[in-house]
Amino acid sequence: MSKLLTPVQIAGLSLKNRVVMPPMCMYEVKNKDGKVTDFHLAHYGARAIGQVGLIIVEATAVQPDGRLTDQDLGIWSDDHIPGLKRLVDAVHALGSQIGIQLGHGGRKAQDAKVKLAPSAIAYNEEYGMPEAMMLTDIKTTQQAFVQAAARAKQAGFDMIELHGAHGYLINEFLEPLTNQREDEYGGSLENRYRFIKEILPDVKEAFGGPVWMRLSLTAYDQTSQQNTIEEYQQIGKWLEEDGIDCIDVSTGGLLDTTPNIPIFAGYQAAYTQKMKEAVSIPVTAVGLIHEPALAEYLLQSDQADLIEVGRALIRNSNWVVDAAKILHDKNFVIYNNSYQRGQLD
Repeated sequence: MSKLLTPVQIAGLSLKNRVVMPPMCMYEVKNKDGKVTDFHLAHYGARAIGQVGLIIVEATAVQPDGRLTDQDLGIWSDDHIPGLKRLVDAVHALGSQIGIQLGHGGRKAQDAKVKLAPSAIAYNEEYGMPEAMMLTDIKTTQQAFVQAAARAKQAGFDMIELHGAHGYLINEFLEPLTNQREDEYGGSLENRYRFIKEILPDVKEAFGGPVWMRLSLTAYDQTSQQNTIEEYQQIGKWLEEDGIDCIDVSTGGLLDTTPNIPIFAGYQAAYTQKMKEAVSIPVTAVGLIHEPALAEYLLQSDQADLIEVGRALIRNSNWVVDAAKILHDKNFVIYNNSYQRGQLD
């Protein structure tokens, strides 16, 4: 069997393969209430039928003003739990594990009535100037993450992921480019990590299952004012010490002024490998991993522990099934006989 499609016990989960659908915002909450729609049931259900091992639901806001847009899912209210539970139950019935990414947009919350961030530094003119968070704002937002974790447990999710990447609130706290605070949440790397460190014990207790963290390991800043790889490796070590079960490695999103980023198949895998050198917990690879052979190579060469397939899964909900053929994995089992009939010899 291929390593990609072999069942595995990893990061506190029992997965039928190492293919992960990463969180990707769909902007399908047309009523702007944050509630699950029929689209979400069909969208994620199709990927479960397609045999994805773990599906992570798109960035889901812990506060109304934490939404990236008004069309995003929410988990700031108990009213969101029934719809989320319906989604979880559907994906479980179709044979996949399902998690949810808990997030807050910070200065990149486009439609926020009150835009809050670690410091009053705008992403760009279009997004507008955020207000620097008061200590009371920080505590309220931290508690919102904890309450969201408790709701995720009630909905039955198998794991949760804290969104600390792509220029959103937690990422903004971590990076000196966006965190110029002079209190205990700014300055040193340890202080900039404080927002995460303070919430992890309560988040873990509230959820009671695997907790992941997504990080952007570079802002692609040309002025060398960003966190270094070594600093993110230190953050990774702290996360492991503080009980994080897996680090989801990504890059970018912090700045609106970054130059053209070199894009090629697996372009972020080098950052995954750097994090693997620093921690002993599982680390994911993501970023234009469209070809099953590349996914298999990253696993076999120990550059990653799990493979996140994003845009390719949007294009093709049967990516995993096709991967089994490409990798000559004769032990792979199609979802059911009805779908087996659709496969080419």
